[in-house]
Formats: sequence, structure tokens, C-alpha cells
Amino acid sequence: MQRLFPLAGLLRLRHLEQDRAAGELAEAHHRSRMLEDRRARTREQLHGSLGNPTNVRGLNALAAARASSRSMLADLDALGRTHATALASAQAAFATARAASIALEKLEVRHTEAVRAEDLREEQAVLDEISATRWHRDRTESETEGRDA
Repeated sequence: MQRLFPLAGLLRLRHLEQDRAAGELAEAHHRSRMLEDRRARTREQLHGSLGNPTNVRGLNALAAARASSRSMLADLDALGRTHATALASAQAAFATARAASIALEKLEVRHTEAVRAEDLREEQAVLDEISATRWHRDRTESETEGRDA
């Protein structure tokens, strides 16, 4: 049996793919967290900036600011949906890469167990041979001593 796992190169490739997918997943999580923080800060700032207009100009400015804020929040929400889609895609890619790695890892474990079992069989065969040789030698010696006596 081959000592080295024959699919070791493919397993290394799968681990590299898994690592890349994990990096992309981490980046997607980071972007989503950053966007959520930005949205929360923006909402907080907008909530605190409500004023009481005292004239028509102030009322018009407040209306324009609110419309602009709604538009900005809508853009952030749309960006959030885009990030959520990218995050779901990254999670699926990582799950696929991990599944491919797991399958090869299981094959590697089976191969290692088979090699270990083969090593134990070979060792047992050597021990049996040594034992049988010694038994025959001891028997021959005792028969020789029995004749000489």
C-alpha cells in the first residue's frame, strides 16, 4: 500500500479553496457589520437633528433635509440587501468548499488507518516468524540434547 495519501495534492488544493472561501466570508461579514454600524449612526444623527422651524425657509429646509435623509437611508437599505446577498453567497461557497474538504479528509483518515493496519499486520507477521523460528530452534535443541543424554 502506498505510504503517502495519493490525493494529498488535491486535499491541499481543497484546503486552499476553503481558506479562500473563509476569507471571503469574513470579508462579507465585515462589510455587513460596517454597513449596519453606518446605518445606525446615520439614523441616530438624523433622529437627533430634528428641529423646530420658525419660518417658511426653515420649514422648507427641514423638508428637504428629511427627503434627502430618506433617500440616503433607502440607499443604505438597498446596499444592505446587496451585502446580505453577497453574504449568503459567501456562506454557500464556504459550505461547498468545506464539504469538498471533509470528503477528502475522510478518505485520508481511511487511508491512514489502512496503512496503520497494514503496518501492524506486517509487524505481526515478523513477530510470528521470529516466534516460530525460535520455537523450532528450541525444539531442535531439546531433541538434540535428549539424544546426547
